[in-house]
Amino acid sequence: MNARYELNARLYNQKTDAVTMPHYLSEYAKYTAICNGNTETVNAQIRSGDLALLSDTRILSKHSFKNAVYHFVLSASSMAGACMDAGMGHDEAYTLSDLYILKADCCRTIDDLSKLYGEMCLDFTKRMQEIRKKSVFSLHIRKCIDYIYENLGADLSVNALAKEVKLNPTYLSRLFRSETGISLKRFVKEAKIDTARNLLRYSDLPYLTVSVALGFSSQSAFISVFKEITGMTPKTYREQNYSAHP
Repeated sequence: MNARYELNARLYNQKTDAVTMPHYLSEYAKYTAICNGNTETVNAQIRSGDLALLSDTRILSKHSFKNAVYHFVLSASSMAGACMDAGMGHDEAYTLSDLYILKADCCRTIDDLSKLYGEMCLDFTKRMQEIRKKSVFSLHIRKCIDYIYENLGADLSVNALAKEVKLNPTYLSRLFRSETGISLKRFVKEAKIDTARNLLRYSDLPYLTVSVALGFSSQSAFISVFKEITGMTPKTYREQNYSAHP
């Protein structure tokens, strides 16, 4: 049977079984936290299995270990592409991807591959975090951004952040806008909503729990800011993007 007939047969079986292949953009979307340099979220996704190496949707080999290897190669390539879109250099992204594929070639068990996959996810994440930091000039602003991402549920008012980085609040606000191009208040909102999007996509946490974890004064305040940043409510976003096992 040639490839054309094999393809037609496979497509027919998938249609009969109501199996759909993930859209190529969804492969990039699941690496959102990696591209944002959010190590906390990536670690949580790895622990929960939401950022898993293997997918039941695509079986690439009847041999379980070979199937895992092929998934690793595809993931490394997709991760590199997503990070390039987010600002990583072409050479760095592909070389890093190739290095991990070579490491995968030395693995002998699926557990070893899964462990290496987690290391690769975090490596890409930390490099994206550094890229994000490098776009900011001063040490004070880098410290401010790090504190925001590490304490999303805390008091992130201008006064609180100014106290943390030991600057006058007015000066911090002016410096932050000068170096990042947006206001400090807007940056805090976007950082919280970036994390909220990941929680809504990859978890079943109630909206109230998400809003409290991210330091919003109420669920209605969370909904208001989420809609301001994304153009939709958290409920609509989850309905359109929820993926318990990407």
